[in-house]
Amino acid sequence: MFRITQYMKEVLDPTPIGPTRNPPGPVVIWNLIRRCNLTCKHCYAISADTDFPGELSTDEVFTVMDDLKGFCVPVLILSGGEPLLRPDIFEVSKRAKDMGFYVGLSTNGTLIDETKIEDISAIGYDYVGISIDGIGATHDKFRRLDGAFEKSMHAARLCREHGIKVGLRFTMTLDNVHELPDLLQLSDDEGIDKFYLSHLNYAGRGNKNRGDDAHFAATRQAMDLLFETCEADLRAGREREFVTGNNDADGVYMLHWVRQNHPDRAEHIEAKLKQWGGNSSGVNVANIDNLGQVHPDTMWWDYTLGNVKDRPFSDIWADTSDPIMAGLKARPRTIKGRCADCSHFAICGGNTRVRALQVTDDPWQEDPGCYLTDTEIGLDQASERVTVTPYRKKRHAAA
Repeated sequence: MFRITQYMKEVLDPTPIGPTRNPPGPVVIWNLIRRCNLTCKHCYAISADTDFPGELSTDEVFTVMDDLKGFCVPVLILSGGEPLLRPDIFEVSKRAKDMGFYVGLSTNGTLIDETKIEDISAIGYDYVGISIDGIGATHDKFRRLDGAFEKSMHAARLCREHGIKVGLRFTMTLDNVHELPDLLQLSDDEGIDKFYLSHLNYAGRGNKNRGDDAHFAATRQAMDLLFETCEADLRAGREREFVTGNNDADGVYMLHWVRQNHPDRAEHIEAKLKQWGGNSSGVNVANIDNLGQVHPDTMWWDYTLGNVKDRPFSDIWADTSDPIMAGLKARPRTIKGRCADCSHFAICGGNTRVRALQVTDDPWQEDPGCYLTDTEIGLDQASERVTVTPYRKKRHAAA
């Protein structure tokens, strides 16, 4: 995740360059249930409105939570499927809060109404993220449910009215990028606390639909708009938070934006961005799926590191005998292609490995989703880029 607001604040009001502080443990995104009431176009979990066998019981979830706490995991993001379809979601959430985790709820919002909001409010979630993919019919088309947009926005309003930090989560493709300005305005009009832009990653139905991935020019325009909106918000004294996910080239692109618009701050921002270091799959970000299988992040469901029913998460996460984990935890990572020669590798860390895996069957190949030009990444001559090939289903298991 790239925190635009954090670095824009550094542009406007720089703070000293302190020592690099690594999180005590990884943020865990936990897909507690695969069932969902929607069948979204870009779902990485390929969910459906049916029960999936073999999911963790409440007691098994509690056992894993105890291990996560002992492993110093600071954050649990409870997701799905649709997590509100899990009968024990509030029992699990309350225990997580009582244990001292930062607890987020990632939902499509369509099940949050006046009868449900009281339970959600009572839990005291630190954050509720609601997925929105466009205005009105555009969102409904992505979510494949008429009326989904109104239900999700009603949920956002209920959260806001009950004092819950709420954000809109927008997955950008060529089919909806034109509505980004309207969504940003909607977020402002509705008093939404956070706006998250997710670049389309090649996983699940997002892999099958990768032909719709936003072209590089559209991506750059979207990032420019986010930077400009964030700067205007901060100058106006508003504290709306802007973040992006699934493309760590965003940090490098922001550095170029700062060089153009605030050249006196470029050196400072570059130092701050190098402290961030880019992609943290397999290091500071982890995923547990509905069956208890552990993955390097939420987009790697084709690659399993182990199962918490068989081994504690803490053992699985620390085990670098797995070649993928060894490669992800290496500093610096060994990446091929134009990423290997990029002058800003220290900022993005080679970007998203799962895109390379889906396109080339090699997780260490260059990231085909990098939207920076050869000149911007310091290449002396034009490079031959990896191209996006038609989708073909693959399965990968831990070595």
